[in-house]
Amino acid sequence: MNVLLPIMECPAEHWAAIRGIFMDIDDTITTESRLTSDVFLAIEKLTAAGLSVVPITGRPAGWCDMIVRMWPVDAVIGENGAFYFRYDRAQRRMMRRFADLDGVRTANKQRLQDIADEVLAHVPGAAIAADQAYRETDLAIDHCEDVDPLGANAVQDIVRIFEAHGATAKVSSIHVNGWFGDYDKLTMTCLLMEEVFGVDLREERSHYVYVGDSPNDAPMFAFFPQAVGVANVRSFADQCEALPRWIADKPFGAGFVEVGDLILAAKPAAESA
Repeated sequence: MNVLLPIMECPAEHWAAIRGIFMDIDDTITTESRLTSDVFLAIEKLTAAGLSVVPITGRPAGWCDMIVRMWPVDAVIGENGAFYFRYDRAQRRMMRRFADLDGVRTANKQRLQDIADEVLAHVPGAAIAADQAYRETDLAIDHCEDVDPLGANAVQDIVRIFEAHGATAKVSSIHVNGWFGDYDKLTMTCLLMEEVFGVDLREERSHYVYVGDSPNDAPMFAFFPQAVGVANVRSFADQCEALPRWIADKPFGAGFVEVGDLILAAKPAAESA
């Protein structure tokens, strides 16, 4: 694992070169499960400055429809990479792009229900996430959002049940999310940028930053050379397959605001150079 470097040590020219920002939602831009006014203002400022802003989350399709309609963002990726949504405000048209076809998603829902039944029967204290009704592709097991926090062994038991059924399982700060398919946050992010914005992220990754906080962000941390963890990522450092290069001084939403401020502060210098 790499060493987490303080965000203030990142040279200003790196921030000046940033064209877009991707960020997790829960415990990255939220604080105690709430989106604070300073974070929303930071998102507005980044968008107004011409940067692409895309939340990338494990949260469900129902939430993502609202986010992309009502937040000042360019698109949203949800259910850990199962889809991207983009809203064309001029044409008042929603674009919904899923990784899997309708029939595949329908068949997978029954397979996920079997997993849900097994988890509830064998992992005391676990619960189906409260937002499950609004999901299209995955199963979310609550390990600390609306239930008493489960221990690490219980969380790993949930992961093992998913994997025994052939599903992918990822641990976030609040849920264990599981699904059938080979997509993740990174593959859908690359697809969005290519199909909608004409950007080859594998060639242009140095011009984008990702901000996250937990193990399911590891593919993004590994991919983006200027990836940042908000300070609470330290709680998961020993569980992450890859860590971000940089770490914010502050946790949760305040850490995201730090990143936004550094990018915006570097822009005038770049434009006047």
